[in-house]
Amino acid sequence: MTGALPVAGAEFAALMAPLGPFTDLIAVGCSGGPDSLALTRLADGWARGRGGSVLALIVEHGLRAESAAEAAALAAGLAALGITARILPLGLPSGPGLQERARRARRAALLAACREAGAPHLLLGHHAEDQAETVLFRALRGSGDAGLAGMAPLAVAPEALILRPLLAIPRARLAASLEGWPLRPVQDPSNADPRFARARLRAAGGTVAAGGFSRRRARMAARVAARLAASVRLLPEGCAEIAPERLGRDAVARQLMAALIRAVGGGEHAPAASAVAALLARGSGSLGGATWLRGGRWLVPEAGAGLRRFRFAVPEGFAAGPLGPDLAALRSRARHLPAAALAALPTLRRSADGMLVPPPHLAYLLPEMAVSFPPAFAPIFVPLGGPVTECHFAG
Repeated sequence: MTGALPVAGAEFAALMAPLGPFTDLIAVGCSGGPDSLALTRLADGWARGRGGSVLALIVEHGLRAESAAEAAALAAGLAALGITARILPLGLPSGPGLQERARRARRAALLAACREAGAPHLLLGHHAEDQAETVLFRALRGSGDAGLAGMAPLAVAPEALILRPLLAIPRARLAASLEGWPLRPVQDPSNADPRFARARLRAAGGTVAAGGFSRRRARMAARVAARLAASVRLLPEGCAEIAPERLGRDAVARQLMAALIRAVGGGEHAPAASAVAALLARGSGSLGGATWLRGGRWLVPEAGAGLRRFRFAVPEGFAAGPLGPDLAALRSRARHLPAAALAALPTLRRSADGMLVPPPHLAYLLPEMAVSFPPAFAPIFVPLGGPVTECHFAG
């Protein structure tokens, strides 16, 4: 017994709710360690309750003699519980930068498996201590305030959305969530290997030290939130209207602009602090998939970036793409938005004849062409690595 409270099914469902909408198939990265195993158990119960299922993806790095047997045993154990599992062998060669190479290869393999399986969501088991370590690690590497944001609960990749629903949950609660389950976790010895930077950080008490950075981040977040309310309006069309005279050029403005660029441009990480400072000094320009238009009033997606800012299911017989060439048909009805913002908006075209069919966020512009279909559009705003804020538009 750990003494910590396990994560209940209702609590996990509440953690998942702001990260949706979801399809029936959810992929989960499962290494067999306690964190990912707890996530797999929670996700399986949650998915079954919705009438869906989980695909457990087991990355086998091939770096230890016993790793192949461990992966096979894990897959068999999951299958016995009714959970489909797939082993992804990497076969990484040893050498310099092994952990970073393994991280990149693991991510690529997981996302490729999601694409092949038709699973648009990938769940990862990062928890509160992982988040604290990430914050401190970035601080030690010289990241600015924007870099102290840590991992986001939702990140966009071309193959799938990467979800981290457990970032606020301590490791001990995940261990408690495995009690009574027949599968036992396997500890990876590399997590304590002093050759690797994160292991040295843990041994030196880095997770505790990261608490100071988290408190600093919370204070900055409060100041950014106040400035955001006073100077910015985030529109459901995926762009931001800014009052430049209220924005400022100080550290709060740099943090706020970094979060806005990430929200509008769709990047997984905030841009570098120095690049944001240079953009504020210029008063306009492009950075991180977003363009700050001349005059400083509008921050809009770059051409092609708009599709990263919306999540939607494309009905059969339709294709998604930027509004682009059809801008002229809508320009007279949307004078409240700059042309660059309109051109980047995603829309649907009927595959048979290319006819523009406005999704819910554009139907008010062409009501005579509006149709009813189920996708939900959700521009994602993830300020400072905190909770996901979304604007949903149902058809």
